[in-house]
Amino acid sequence: MKTPAEQLQILTRGVANLISEKELLAKLERGKPLRAKLGVDPTSPDLHLGHSVVLEKLRQFQELGHQAVLIIGDFTAQIGDPTGRSKTRPPLSREEILANAETYTEQAFRILDKEKTEIKFNGEWFNKMSFTDVIQLNARVTMQQMLQREDFKNRIANDQEVRLHEIQYPIVQGWDSVEVESDVELGGTDQLFNILVGRDMQKSKDMEPQVVMCMPILEGLDGVQKMSKSLNNYVGISEPPGEMFGKLMSISDELMARYAILLLGEEIDSDMHPMEAKKSLAAKIVTRYHSEADAKAARENWESMFSKKDMASADLPEMEIGERKDIVGVVAQAFESVFETKRSGGDVRRLIQQGSVQLDGEKITDPKATPVWDSGQVLKLDKKRSVRIA
Repeated sequence: MKTPAEQLQILTRGVANLISEKELLAKLERGKPLRAKLGVDPTSPDLHLGHSVVLEKLRQFQELGHQAVLIIGDFTAQIGDPTGRSKTRPPLSREEILANAETYTEQAFRILDKEKTEIKFNGEWFNKMSFTDVIQLNARVTMQQMLQREDFKNRIANDQEVRLHEIQYPIVQGWDSVEVESDVELGGTDQLFNILVGRDMQKSKDMEPQVVMCMPILEGLDGVQKMSKSLNNYVGISEPPGEMFGKLMSISDELMARYAILLLGEEIDSDMHPMEAKKSLAAKIVTRYHSEADAKAARENWESMFSKKDMASADLPEMEIGERKDIVGVVAQAFESVFETKRSGGDVRRLIQQGSVQLDGEKITDPKATPVWDSGQVLKLDKKRSVRIA
């Protein structure tokens, strides 16, 4: 069992906002397991590494002997978190929410220890509330408090509507903390306002307020914008091992250290060569979501493709040539049919002109080229993706 000071050092590593270190240390010094809360709304079925940052921190609490409390927001998902939104979220059906919750939890337990995780659906308490209960809940906060939220202020300043049910969101998230008696609430930096409301809710019930622990928003593979499926700079938790490994090998050396801290709670070995360090990082992340054997195979395949340039023996997805035989059409088809990524003709032409596209190791730089296609040829689309012609 680590000392409170040792635990504090581990738990605060990589944290962006902590309110407060003094409070957290005092809770740890009592020697009792803390109840670390994370609330998630199942608004989509798939998770990427950006979502995993806060799950990794919750895992650290588990590994130190504390109780992880995962709240599935089956009720709050019906409201829709207005965080970072310029307009009201479209409502989800109950069926959609429960279906998303099933896949969400399956992916979350690739990180968390399921046997040591307390799962709560916040519909357990909110669906039982009468309208009188709702009025009393709202009486615990002021309208001025809610309108201090940056999202709401911006929308009002820009003459964009704020629906009254959206103002309820921080209130109900805050009440979750009362219901589960959380000692610490985790979230991204965009959740700071909501988690602070949880502290206020606990104080209104004469409870000791929870510690606020906000994790940074993870940058995507480009190292600039936040990881997002819509920006196509993401690594999905459920992606195949080879694709996951290949994407991670594309990140910059600067971003590598940040990924190590936020995704694994580790620091890069400064004595290790940057390329070897990146391979090690990618393998560890693949192991986390798949297995050590999968990570080893993914690394060997990547090295076969890119380090040894032995594309003939590499394990590549196959593709049959469609109606279009020109290089732009075939590359666009490969992106869409094999990697489920749409690329415009302009994007494909730029890749070709930059020398990214290769056929059996030979660069094709003329977008008007129409190669002779044969079975077994290897078409390289960019640094991360290649296909074999069937």
